[in-house]
Amino acid sequence: MPKELTALSAVQLRRLIGTGEISPVALLEACINRIRRYNPAVNAMAATCFARARQEAAEAERQVRAGEPLGPLHGIPLAVKDLEDTAGLLTTRGSPLLRTNVPDSDAASVARLRAAGAIVVGKTNVPEWGAGANSRNPVWGATGNPFAPLRNAGGSSGGSAAALACDMVPLATGSDTGGSLRIPAALCGVVGFRPSPGIVASERRALGWSPISVVGPMGRTVADTRLQLAAEAGVDAADPLTYPFATAALETREDVNLSELRVGYTEDFGICLVDQDIRETFRQTIAAIRPLVASCDELPDTTIAAMADADRCFDVIRAIGFVTGYHDIYQRDPALLGDNVRANYEIGAAMSLADVGWAHQQQTTIFRRFNELFHGVDVVLAPVTPVSRFPWSQLYAAEVDGQPTRNYYHWLGLTYVITLTTNPALSLPCGTDAAGMPFGLQIIGAHRADARLLDIAEEMERAFAKVPALRRPIPDRAALERPVPQLRALVSAPPPPELTRDDIE
Repeated sequence: MPKELTALSAVQLRRLIGTGEISPVALLEACINRIRRYNPAVNAMAATCFARARQEAAEAERQVRAGEPLGPLHGIPLAVKDLEDTAGLLTTRGSPLLRTNVPDSDAASVARLRAAGAIVVGKTNVPEWGAGANSRNPVWGATGNPFAPLRNAGGSSGGSAAALACDMVPLATGSDTGGSLRIPAALCGVVGFRPSPGIVASERRALGWSPISVVGPMGRTVADTRLQLAAEAGVDAADPLTYPFATAALETREDVNLSELRVGYTEDFGICLVDQDIRETFRQTIAAIRPLVASCDELPDTTIAAMADADRCFDVIRAIGFVTGYHDIYQRDPALLGDNVRANYEIGAAMSLADVGWAHQQQTTIFRRFNELFHGVDVVLAPVTPVSRFPWSQLYAAEVDGQPTRNYYHWLGLTYVITLTTNPALSLPCGTDAAGMPFGLQIIGAHRADARLLDIAEEMERAFAKVPALRRPIPDRAALERPVPQLRALVSAPPPPELTRDDIE
């Protein structure tokens, strides 16, 4: 067994807790020490609740010793993205307006994870209001990439991804509209899974019937990710999209023979801006995968043609949510919203009902045409991000492959195209790119075939682990021993100390 408990997977940890070989108390203390040791280098964690977590770990240990029934996540430390409500624990969403917001109850998904035995240790950093793929805000500052702390860790689940990459916690939550689970996972070298809409409840959506925003799991392995998904899946009366999901399919992995797998792939879906270095890394990855599978073919022209208006379609559908969710604040004072949220609101405010109708019709066409693919392929592969890295001080990638981006989220096209199709999609760590940063392979499954996608991804992960160029990269721990105070440069006025509950500086 490794000297550090934090190096073990969540699946291993849960098994060892169940047999009494490790203590939930010892595991929690190892995670707290890890947070205190490495968080100053990446600023992944926001508010924490170590005192409460210690009480819960002690109770979890008593239950093991007493032989009581144990949940699937019993005693596993968990970090929760700071967009999700947590009872008794500061939830700011990265906004100064919520600097003192302490909810009375947990979000539905958080409540399920806690009911399964997970122990919440704290919140993870996000962009202000979760808008954008750079986790920086005026409440907590910026999250740095564990492989290069002055570089972008992605977003909006950037704090969760960085915490996982540094082994601060075994599991963390995330959410995804345009790529917020997949992009930070790719940039930090962990797994991020965007499940089909309706598997995990998300009562935070102002437009409950819209499928573009989902809550989902993050982990260091596919098996850890599916363990968390099985615990948080379920119907909730506050989310009209939720439906009964057979979690048994997640709890027992079906064998996959890669030599029988039919793969489709694309570098750019015909419309996405992608740097040449990323294209080359993806081509090398496809070349390494091709001998492992039955077939590996580029997507047909008919599918690519259906994506032609995906950028505009996403503009409209994304903007509807921003106009709905932020109307009252914007009318009161636009300056109360961050740059990204304000820009998105103004994009939406200029649109017409005809634009909305066109976008929903177009999304339906994209969904139908894309899912026709799965009569002939099992999964589709694509890059996750179009660029390797840029400084966190740069709000977004203003240029990709020498071409300017239209707005702060245009560079996320590789992921938001799949948001429109609503297919389940996973970011799998797959070696490094030309800059030595983690490369994320986007694996996309058939409509609502979440369990099958996870089975395939887990088998690919197992195969990649045998190939040095494809296996998951690990950050340099020695480099993370040095604090990076620049990450706190954006903080205007921190929350009152009594609300953050613990000092992790």
